[in-house]
Amino acid sequence: MAPHSHTRVGANLEEPVSLTILCLLVIVAAVCAARGRRRAARGLAVVSGVLVMAIGCGPVPAWLLDSLEKPFENEPHIQWGARNAIVLLGAGTFRVGDAVEPGLFSYPRLVEAAQLYQACRKADGDCKILVSGGDARHHGEPEATVYGRELVALGVDKADVLMEPKSMNTWQNAQFSRTVLAQYAADRTVLVSSAIHLRRSLLYFTHFGMAPVPVRADDLQAAASPLPMAYNFALTDFALHEWIGIARYHVYNALGWNPARINPGDA
Repeated sequence: MAPHSHTRVGANLEEPVSLTILCLLVIVAAVCAARGRRRAARGLAVVSGVLVMAIGCGPVPAWLLDSLEKPFENEPHIQWGARNAIVLLGAGTFRVGDAVEPGLFSYPRLVEAAQLYQACRKADGDCKILVSGGDARHHGEPEATVYGRELVALGVDKADVLMEPKSMNTWQNAQFSRTVLAQYAADRTVLVSSAIHLRRSLLYFTHFGMAPVPVRADDLQAAASPLPMAYNFALTDFALHEWIGIARYHVYNALGWNPARINPGDA
């Protein structure tokens, strides 16, 4: 059984997890107060206040982000091979007027992929960029097509842009990219995404028998503030989205809901 509920990249998180938890705490506290359970109500109110400060002022998102992003802080040294594939994972699209454009978080990824492509070309290898992403937001064009245009505008040869336009989430990015990479017969694969997204992406790509070199395009950092900031709440939700996706993967494995793991080198 394929894990259809494996979800999309952290930047596309739509569910305000931290706010939902806080609202539930406030509602439960109000119910306790209405029923005369004042001690419980006060306790929940204190917990809610502590969470607001811990999240909004920065400590919680900083802690959640650290273990997601720290392994990818330093850019790896890449030994380019004879046939190289740079896999670019999308970060959504926006419809602006009549045009479909890359999402806000996509531009560092596009620039990083283009720079890696140029470095690969200088090493005299055959170099392709595989853009993975379908039309998950129903804007009329798959991410692969939209991002492909941007890469060409950044100087990438159109013939070197490979498309995977069907995937609707990170799990399918890995699942469907495997087929394209096998057809190209890449001997070196590089995976480009946001640092916050790489740990989960690598987990999925490894499941499908691939071992790409991870390269971060950007790095999110919490802002230390004496007063709660909406920015820190957003970062907390992004990080929770990734950790929930990682936990879901392991739960599905334990329940046998994921397809069989593919070993590297298997057909």
